[in-house]
Amino acid sequence: MRLAIFDDNRLGAVVAGGVVDVTDALPWAYDPDPLTAGWWRRLCGEFDRVRDRLAAAARDGEPVPLDRVRLRAPVLNPSKLLAAASNYADHVAEMHGVQERTLGRVEHWMMDFDVFLKSPSSVVGPADEIVLPPAVVQAGHEVHHESELVVVIGRGGRDIPESVALEHVFGYAIGLDITVRSDGDRSRRKSYDTFSPIGPWITTGDEAGDPADFTIELTCSGQPRQKVDTAALITPVPAIIAYASSVMTLVPGDVIFTGAPPGVGPIVAGDVLDTSISRLGEMRIRVK
Repeated sequence: MRLAIFDDNRLGAVVAGGVVDVTDALPWAYDPDPLTAGWWRRLCGEFDRVRDRLAAAARDGEPVPLDRVRLRAPVLNPSKLLAAASNYADHVAEMHGVQERTLGRVEHWMMDFDVFLKSPSSVVGPADEIVLPPAVVQAGHEVHHESELVVVIGRGGRDIPESVALEHVFGYAIGLDITVRSDGDRSRRKSYDTFSPIGPWITTGDEAGDPADFTIELTCSGQPRQKVDTAALITPVPAIIAYASSVMTLVPGDVIFTGAPPGVGPIVAGDVLDTSISRLGEMRIRVK
């Protein structure tokens, strides 16, 4: 299924004709407040239990065209927003000026793989905008886009084996990891409000298929910037989940950005970012 959050944080199933409100098919209490929306985490963790109910509601309901609803970020108040660092060899090369990518270097990057935290308050949806912080602009720092595959955790856990890690995935979405290029803490530079657009919806794992078989593309105001296959991830999705869960307990609804592809670049007020991931959809978001 493709599941969206729209308007007053209603749950919608995305179908050919638009979006069908399936909120009333949930077997537990619905609360529109994103700060107390426990139903969302239960949906992530117990999707297998409610899949058939939601699918039936989607078949029986009347779709509303997507241009008549406001799509919100398809995650609500995740307990953690994790991001993988330096996870495409070509991006490592472009950021560090590496001219040759020998096997030894790639193995070194794999040993250096790590994750870091972004603030959950940086999440916005496809109907929102990326807002450049005035102090950052006045200081002359560049702000860059990083279009990434996002993983939403379903069944949580600690020390999740890599061999079963995909069984702990609720679904996938498009993410933008917006980044200030400056000195200082990485998490802070990536955690300004609006710096984590996610959308346009979540494609559940059973529909999305192999996360190593996506193609990510991004244009900035019509200019091609990024294009990569997720098969090029140095540390693939199952290994990211296994590693992250060895450090901290993952809970339903947690979000993982899987790493920036090559082609990152500056954004300025007035830019329009169009990003897509095969089988997951596309998202347009403006910069102001």
